[in-house]
Amino acid sequence: MAESPLASNAEQAALIAQLQSETEALRAELDETNQGVLALYAELDIQAEELRQASDLKSRFLSYMSHEFRTPLGSILSINSLLADELDGPLSPEQHKQVAFVSTAARELSDMVDDLLDLAKIEAGRITISPAWFDMFDLFSALRGMFRPIVDASAVDLIFEEPKGLPRLYTDDKKLAQILRNFISNSLKFTTRGEVRVSARLEGTDKVRFAVSDTGIGIAAELHGALFEDFSQVDSPLQKRLRGTGLGLSLCKRFATLLGGEVGMDSAPGVGSTFYVIIPLAIALENVDET
Repeated sequence: MAESPLASNAEQAALIAQLQSETEALRAELDETNQGVLALYAELDIQAEELRQASDLKSRFLSYMSHEFRTPLGSILSINSLLADELDGPLSPEQHKQVAFVSTAARELSDMVDDLLDLAKIEAGRITISPAWFDMFDLFSALRGMFRPIVDASAVDLIFEEPKGLPRLYTDDKKLAQILRNFISNSLKFTTRGEVRVSARLEGTDKVRFAVSDTGIGIAAELHGALFEDFSQVDSPLQKRLRGTGLGLSLCKRFATLLGGEVGMDSAPGVGSTFYVIIPLAIALENVDET
């Protein structure tokens, strides 16, 4: 028996109604999902703004605190220098030791303040790069002179390998010197005997690798990954005796990035450590513009 046209039309109408109902349900579900996504985006925007404000407050606090510490520290160092020069009368050997202790403590605190101020500037995007042409021999000479008083009073030899055959560099020599100064300072702190050796060599055709190697206590492999993070320090008997912020190597990493390069290290307990920085022979212009 043939199907009635009326029955066929009724079935089609029912199917269309069902499809329309399903479409409306799907549209309502999509609208609800979109509302949820929009709410999530709004929440993420709020959290991002809160994080930005928190970061800004931290940078401002570090900057303010660092500046506030500079004045009293300068006064302490000036008065300490007057005492050491015995301008107000001679000092006994014990008094000289006490004055030297005050000077050492004040300079350590001053270094910490400088590190915190640099961190605040970097996080606020206020660190500037000032590249210029310079000779690596001049850089090594300046570093050698800076560390001579420390080395003369220790049992460790500080050796600068002459940078033969290396071209002049076009980068920020002050930032590079700060990286190497930190590497050398750390090596001298954790090397009780032997040597600290500073070298430079070409890395490929357009980069140079500066390395500071020592015969110090060395660092366990499981600690390597965190050494260049903020406030990271090596857990050792020497570290307990030597104070610091744990920011030095972190700042080295950040400065190297600003110079278009990278830092790294190799070390083993009882063998010594090598810290290095690899930077372009000539800094890219975009690195300068970004700062």
